Amino acid sequence: MGTKLQLRFIFVVFILGYGIFDCFGQSDTTILNYKEYLENILTYHPIAQKADLKLKLAKAELLGAKGFVDPVISSDWNQKNFDDQLYYRQYQAKFRFPTRLGIDVVGGYENTEGIFVNPENKTDELGLWHLGIEADVLQGLIVNERKTAFEQAKVFQELAKNEQRIILNDLVYNASSAYLIWQQQFYFSIILQENISLANSYFQNTKQSFFNGEKTAMDTTEAFVLYQDAVALLQKNELGLIKSKQKVENYLWFNQAPLALQENTQPENYNNQIFQEAINIENSIISNHPLILASVNKLSYFEIEQRLKRQKLKPKLKIKYHPLLATSENNISPNYSLNDYKWGFDFSMPLLLRSERANVQKGELKIQEIKLDIQNKRNELQNEMESSWQQQLLLQNQKNLLSQNVESYQQLLDGENEKFNFGESSVFLLNKRQEKYINGQLKLVEIYIKQQVELLNFLYYSNQLINE
Repeated sequence: MGTKLQLRFIFVVFILGYGIFDCFGQSDTTILNYKEYLENILTYHPIAQKADLKLKLAKAELLGAKGFVDPVISSDWNQKNFDDQLYYRQYQAKFRFPTRLGIDVVGGYENTEGIFVNPENKTDELGLWHLGIEADVLQGLIVNERKTAFEQAKVFQELAKNEQRIILNDLVYNASSAYLIWQQQFYFSIILQENISLANSYFQNTKQSFFNGEKTAMDTTEAFVLYQDAVALLQKNELGLIKSKQKVENYLWFNQAPLALQENTQPENYNNQIFQEAINIENSIISNHPLILASVNKLSYFEIEQRLKRQKLKPKLKIKYHPLLATSENNISPNYSLNDYKWGFDFSMPLLLRSERANVQKGELKIQEIKLDIQNKRNELQNEMESSWQQQLLLQNQKNLLSQNVESYQQLLDGENEKFNFGESSVFLLNKRQEKYINGQLKLVEIYIKQQVELLNFLYYSNQLINE
């Protein structure tokens, strides 16, 4: 029995002599407010720079479409000499000016000589000029690869803008979520530091009361254990704070190099309104969301392509007409005559059109798939937006109620503390009051952050997250 009392005495002496040091002294701090944080992301983050590449790709697509109507110049020279004789020498040069319609302006010059030249190709020594047109009369006159490429390139410009906005929206949404979690963990830490300060104060008071003979060793031990529990809670939160801070650092870049936050950097106050005011849900237009607009652009893109596929069901008929312009020794400039020309046509048509009909059917199925996808996205965005709006209203009511509760918890704690100082209360009751007060503060911070998260969700789903 004497041994147990001795051990208890040693343990109490250890507690009473425990040095409480101030490990939470505040140094000079730097506030990283949300606006600066967001400006850095949109300026330097690799994903933001990747989004800009969408517009450059669209410009390249338009340039490629213009290449379909680039003029083409070609020339050809053939000569054969054998047994000291010029069998033939053939030279011709051509130019072709394509247009967006199925009409090409074609011209050229040819000159031949030799003893074995095909009479069909024979010209005089001055050569022969020709200038005419080649036109697709059935397939390709109005709808063709050239015009389709131009129309698709224009749609691609809008698609690139919407895809860029989708990328930026996702980037800002994820970065904002990380910032809010950092805010929550940081202010949890401040509240838990207050919890330690209160627990330490009670421990010091209990220890002094023990020396004065007013409290028992058991009371002192209980106060010390509660203090240790408060330290453990803060240490547990520190793990979440470090992790949340690292996630924020993932979004901070400068000149293609990642940035690390200084040790004393902290977020702005959690009860600040960091997001813009949301437009009322009745005035939100889902159809303007880039997710919807991008799908509409894709639908237009495939509808343009489908018109071209339907053209493939028509026969091909190309008519060619080339007036021949001859020159003479007395008149070097080409002479035009209605009687000098060459013309012809090319005609072809697959008999079964199975490949063409299959392409049309696949195109119709693709268009139907995109239309169904648009309907589904509109419904999802509408439901998500309405849910976020309702959640904000509910959280606002909870926040008001919890704010009042925290004030009441603080009053009860202050009153219990006064009773404790006069010896009319116990460490157990004081701890219960403190626990309610601290948990109320933690829940209040959590409600604030949840409301900001729901506002963030609403801005994202209603396309109000990033200003034009």
